[in-house]
Amino acid sequence: MLIRDAVADDWSRIWPFWHRIVAAGETYAWDPDTSAEDARALWMAPGKRVFVAEDEVSGAVVGSAYVTPNYGGPAADVANAGFMVDPDRTGRGVGRALAEHVLRTAGADGYRAMVFNAVVETNPAVRLWTSLGFEIVGTIPAAFTHPAHGRVGLHVMHREL
Repeated sequence: MLIRDAVADDWSRIWPFWHRIVAAGETYAWDPDTSAEDARALWMAPGKRVFVAEDEVSGAVVGSAYVTPNYGGPAADVANAGFMVDPDRTGRGVGRALAEHVLRTAGADGYRAMVFNAVVETNPAVRLWTSLGFEIVGTIPAAFTHPAHGRVGLHVMHREL
């Protein structure tokens, strides 16, 4: 798998799985009806460093991630990141490879820590984040309406880089 910085033309290959994931309403606290234009503005906003994971055989974009400052000013060295893997490609190491790449890159870019502000507690990625050294530093109870589990919490997760 090749992980590289995204270019503007990659959006058309990210959008199909981005839309599928957000529309499912299980892992992101974004409006499931987000338009392609608004989604692009969210995912590929100026100031975000965006990556894509490509299948080396087919060239298909199988995942994407971004890293951006979570705060500004004197706290701008704390990163935030987002990750999406094509649901047809889960369980194949794409998420872990993207995560390891983003963590290395964020550290090299001068971030000292990373925080996730809203990880749905039923999201299978919680296991990935904890295996990579993230800790749950708090949970906002019943903050997310999951389509299958009802009201569930949102974890705040943190890791030093």
